[in-house]
Amino acid sequence: MAKIPPHIIDEIMQTARIEEVIGEFVQLKKAGSNFKGLSPFTDEKTPSFSVSPAKQIFKCFSSGKGGSVVTFLMEKEHFSYPEALRWLADKYNIVIPEEKPATAEELAKISEKESLFIINDFAKKYFVDQMHDSEEGQAIGLSYFEERGFRPDIIKKFELGYCPNKGDAFTTSAMEAGYNLNYLETTGLVKTKDDRHFDFFRGRVMFPIHSTSGRVLGFGGRTLVTDKKVAKYFNSPESPIYHKSDILYGLYFAKGDIIKYDNCYLCEGYTDVISLHQAGLQNVVASSGTALTREQIRLIRRFTQNITILYDGDAAGIKASFRGIDLILEEGMSVKVVLFPEGEDPDSFAKSHSSTELDNYLKEHTQDFVTFKTEILLSDSQNDPLKKAELIREVVQSVALIPDAITRNVYIQEVATLFEMEEALIATEVSKKRSGALEKNFEREKKQVSPESVSAATNPFAPKASSTNPNVKAKQNQYSHGEYALIRVLIKYGTFAIHTKHINEEGKEEEIETSVTELICHELDKDELSFSYPLFQKIHRIFLEGIEENTLFEPSYFLRNEDQELVRFVSEVIGDDHELSPNWLTLHKLYTPSEKDKIPQLVIDEIYHFKRSKIEERIQEIRKLLETVDPSDEDQFNDLLGEQVFLDRVKSTLAKQLNRILL
Repeated sequence: MAKIPPHIIDEIMQTARIEEVIGEFVQLKKAGSNFKGLSPFTDEKTPSFSVSPAKQIFKCFSSGKGGSVVTFLMEKEHFSYPEALRWLADKYNIVIPEEKPATAEELAKISEKESLFIINDFAKKYFVDQMHDSEEGQAIGLSYFEERGFRPDIIKKFELGYCPNKGDAFTTSAMEAGYNLNYLETTGLVKTKDDRHFDFFRGRVMFPIHSTSGRVLGFGGRTLVTDKKVAKYFNSPESPIYHKSDILYGLYFAKGDIIKYDNCYLCEGYTDVISLHQAGLQNVVASSGTALTREQIRLIRRFTQNITILYDGDAAGIKASFRGIDLILEEGMSVKVVLFPEGEDPDSFAKSHSSTELDNYLKEHTQDFVTFKTEILLSDSQNDPLKKAELIREVVQSVALIPDAITRNVYIQEVATLFEMEEALIATEVSKKRSGALEKNFEREKKQVSPESVSAATNPFAPKASSTNPNVKAKQNQYSHGEYALIRVLIKYGTFAIHTKHINEEGKEEEIETSVTELICHELDKDELSFSYPLFQKIHRIFLEGIEENTLFEPSYFLRNEDQELVRFVSEVIGDDHELSPNWLTLHKLYTPSEKDKIPQLVIDEIYHFKRSKIEERIQEIRKLLETVDPSDEDQFNDLLGEQVFLDRVKSTLAKQLNRILL
């Protein structure tokens, strides 16, 4: 069987919805931001099987099994790793290259796609550095964002930047760094005219556009000049990795809260999303100024069935968006609407009101689509009977698109009440509208159902597994606390930036910013320490290779690994978060810091714990050796005793650093 290319594995893992796949084998029910059901691996009466869409992992507490969507298929269907990937590819209509040697053209495409991601990552870092570290960037780019009222943490979170207004500054830097000019042009970052290369986004503030997994697909650039001949926004052109109709700005940052609150707020622009995030409303995305597409709606549907559209007071723009509402209904989703006051948009409203006022406004002004559409269209009817009849047909057309019969009937009753008409008459009109499109819809739905998904759903459950929890046993018996705690921090928080002290070449202490990954790996390398357990050694080695390639790995990166022992362990680590009730802050006015709030101290503590455990291990070895050493061999005896005394001193020093007393 031919090896599946890495970029195809990435696409499969990003596209697959774990709750949808497992839902074909297990009846799942919503439980907060997760799903729960009866274990498919044991015979249980009380549900202990949990699925996390946000983390894309599952955990079976009765059997101890856990991991990614691939792990589930391997455990449940006894697939091999490639077979599980191919099953998912078939389900989501992802084409895997044929099982034959790749042609030069296929290899070039694979190489190109990865190269474009690498170039976009370089560009993102370049624009961020230019805005914060250059005089021009600070005076123009950073000051613009500050004038818009964006806090430093929000600017950093969305990785906002600035492209110098020097014609080819970025182009020159990228080519000096060794990046291929053709790929730079494909991303749209560089343009060529008459053999002259120049920066496409020169003089603009930059908004990176992320995929759902956090990779940079493209950019939006806003001009800061007032010339009406200059386009206010430029977006990256279509490329092998950037398809505007398939992307929602801010989804990478919003997906967790979308699942948590089972609702997605949809607005229009980048700054709308950023301002709402800053105001505490994080389950919000933007269509980036384009008409809403079916692909974007389906992207939201991966995380929730509910969309609330946020409109400003532009009546013409609202009417043009009715098609988007109909598309949402057609996809079987619930849609509500919030209309901001005239002259206000989500960005301006969030800046001029407190978080509480924003929250209250959204709650008080959320309408269902029937009421909203009726109010907008009634304002144009001017009591004209013909226009009113046309309005009713417009509303009926929208209701007819709803696929669920019960939901459709509820809206039929609402329309009949709203217009004081016979319910049977509205129902008849809805039926007429639906019958006209029935054959077309049937054909489309028939194409979407794959034989593989039907047969998989009807397969009998696999033999029941043992109820022993191997992961818990591993923690208690196999892994020492020092090693487990440090590798856990490395996996969960490796990409986080922290400040630490550093002795420079002149012997002076200075503060530097580094990543958790780099700090931990440096500290282990400095003292020539390593992990004892093969699995931890493998994970440590992956992080070291990432540092060499100037890459930091998110926990989700490990869920794509072929080694399912590694996948299970990482899913156990990232699944151990405990969500605190927001009532502690909102009702009781008590702020409970999370582990993320204490990362710098946590990292230092666990490094010291790890070193202390290694020292303790060596001291125990020395004590055993002292019991067996020949008393006449004074040199060996004194060497061991001297090493023990030295290590006891180091252990004492570490204890003071940890503010602990060792007995």
